Amino acid sequence: MRIALIVGINYYEHGGALFGCVDDAHAVKTVLERHGDGAVNFDCKLLTGTGSTDRVDRTDLKDHVVELFKSQAEIALFYFAGHGHIEAAGGYLLATDSRRGDEGLSLSEVLRLANASPARNKVVVLDSCHSGIAGTLPETGNVAALAEGLTVLTASTDDQYATEEHGKGVFTTLLVDALHGGAANLTGDITPGSVYAHIDQSLGAWEQRPVFKTNVREFVSLRKIPPLIDLEDLRRITEFFPAPGAEFRLDPTFEPELKGRDPDMPAPVAENTRKFAILQRYSRLNLVVPVDAPHMWHAAMQGKACKLTVLGEHYRRLVEKRRI
Repeated sequence: MRIALIVGINYYEHGGALFGCVDDAHAVKTVLERHGDGAVNFDCKLLTGTGSTDRVDRTDLKDHVVELFKSQAEIALFYFAGHGHIEAAGGYLLATDSRRGDEGLSLSEVLRLANASPARNKVVVLDSCHSGIAGTLPETGNVAALAEGLTVLTASTDDQYATEEHGKGVFTTLLVDALHGGAANLTGDITPGSVYAHIDQSLGAWEQRPVFKTNVREFVSLRKIPPLIDLEDLRRITEFFPAPGAEFRLDPTFEPELKGRDPDMPAPVAENTRKFAILQRYSRLNLVVPVDAPHMWHAAMQGKACKLTVLGEHYRRLVEKRRI
């Protein structure tokens, strides 16, 4: 079982309104509910604050967070988009009825609940100002307090604001893009680490900086999309390259195209052209490069070889260890 509490608050009784948080929450819910092939993923609970009759008060927010982290789920995920506040005592997530910053839900309390949760994996994602303080003990200032199985991903550092552009949170827009497949590996898995890498690479040094904190033995997959290559084809990588640093020798019989051949060149061989099609897919995914040739076509026509890239060697090892 995977469960997610998703909160987006635009309306604040005692503070400035926001404009993109509710739409961001809907976007996160939509992408998390189903895997890329349509299979059920997270069972999502959505809380939104759009106005005086659709609100997320502090007690309601806390009760739902408590309920989320009581679960013995495979993954319990908490997403919040709204106002954040920081002071000497720590950080807070502001609810619709918060009159001042310290009347919000304490991030220390959120992390305490997550740390004590029986869920196998806990993921906290915060798109709010100053959210980078999450998981840091106030008295130490820089020591993270994360129990095993907990991951925290935030939109900004503790001294930064989380910005909106075109009615959407910058951070959540990148988060949703990552979950749609921008952060997927070759087998189609999207992990918290790959999501962070996608967001981090998309933001410049002068923009808000995402924060990633984790204490896990291994990353879980938050969402799956169809693999970028057929897994049976990927598993053949050890057939082509049985050892680290191995090269696979090519010749004109591997290239199915007849155009550009010299008259004395051997004709294509069906079995070799099928192998070459797989090798070309590897090349397009940066797993393989030709040796001393600009393209795979040239390597085949000139009787040269191809070899694995660093990424290719990584996947060769995974296949060798039966991890794929």
